[in-house]
Amino acid sequence: MIEITMPRLSDTMTEGAIAVWHKQPGDRVEVGDILVEIETDKATMDYEAYDAGTLSKQLVSEGEQVLIGAPIALLDDGRATLVPEPAVASLGAVPIAAAPAADLAPAKGAPAPASPVTEEGARLFASPLVRKLARENHLDLSQVHGTGPGGRIIRADTVGLLEQEPVTVVAPASRAVAAPVPAAAATGAVAATEDKRGSEAVALSSMRRIIARRLGESARTIPHFYVTATADAENLVLLRTDLNVQLVAADRPKVSVNDLLIRASALALREHPLVNASYIDDASGEMLVHHRINVGVAVAGAVGLVVPVIEDADQKTVSQLGTEAKALVALANTKKLTAAQMSGGTFTISNLGMFGVDQFTAIINPPEGAILAVGGMSLEAVVVGEEILPRHRMTYTLSADHRIIDGALAAQFLQTLTRLIENPWTILA
Repeated sequence: MIEITMPRLSDTMTEGAIAVWHKQPGDRVEVGDILVEIETDKATMDYEAYDAGTLSKQLVSEGEQVLIGAPIALLDDGRATLVPEPAVASLGAVPIAAAPAADLAPAKGAPAPASPVTEEGARLFASPLVRKLARENHLDLSQVHGTGPGGRIIRADTVGLLEQEPVTVVAPASRAVAAPVPAAAATGAVAATEDKRGSEAVALSSMRRIIARRLGESARTIPHFYVTATADAENLVLLRTDLNVQLVAADRPKVSVNDLLIRASALALREHPLVNASYIDDASGEMLVHHRINVGVAVAGAVGLVVPVIEDADQKTVSQLGTEAKALVALANTKKLTAAQMSGGTFTISNLGMFGVDQFTAIINPPEGAILAVGGMSLEAVVVGEEILPRHRMTYTLSADHRIIDGALAAQFLQTLTRLIENPWTILA
């Protein structure tokens, strides 16, 4: 018997949800068969079987979300002994060892919850699942004797605490304590308020919950600062128009303004490599400066925000960038992006100009050090020499991690980007 566990399907994934089971209990499974579709923080991906046998049991229902390494199914391979299956994904996933559900280790790169301590200050060792249960149920783990390896507290050790009646805390006599609101009355008050608002509870998808958590963590933990610049994009518009005429005549795909901006940003990163960097952690005395320039393109699809990555963007022509970007966006909209296509980014561009947005700020996509938020182009009256002429102008804002990028460096990056946009033939050269 083989225990199939939740695999890691992206570099930021800590948990996944079962989207669709393709095999039911009793079905024959061959190596390479699609067992299940798994929804991650970035996309829905197929998980292939690495062993042959008969699917014995589904341990996780469709729509249910579990941590990486948690058992999701049992595969009968003819052997009586349960053999844990390495959690290896079919789409370039990072292999991790399987672990029992009660004792899952934190996902690689995810911060481990602080270990509880006894009243004497001794540290208690508990699995992440137990810590989660303790937080949600207000359990005092100092009362528990761990039976796991090395005295580790596992799920089975908390059964007694979970079965206990909640302890009523009596306030000191010197403090005035407001009378508790009866549950029925509180529920009624909430219902009345929601009726007044005309509210409807809409379930969040697994991807939306993970996006909310990751971006919330980014906004809370990364000291963002913002630098904004505006470029005269008239020459960029004229160059794109002429270029597309020639491309159409040659039966080749057109390029977009965003394709030119990806190329310009990549060239600016080449001139300012310290923007193409990542902060490690507070304990490290180093930061990571990336020698490859891999530009992520934020895509707001029907399933949520995803960021496919164009590798070595500074080494590709505008036409190549345009072709690759269109292909990635199409895959994003159909939830067919692979883990490899969404990992390894060093810088991200988010363009809302097509929605009529003039200017905005974006949240950094960890572990990158910066993100460029691009607004739309508009015709403005501009003084050119001694004349006032209509010119296309574009505004963009760099969000930067102040732990590794200072204001002067961010300003120099935007200065270079503006120079490239205003002299667009240098983007093509």
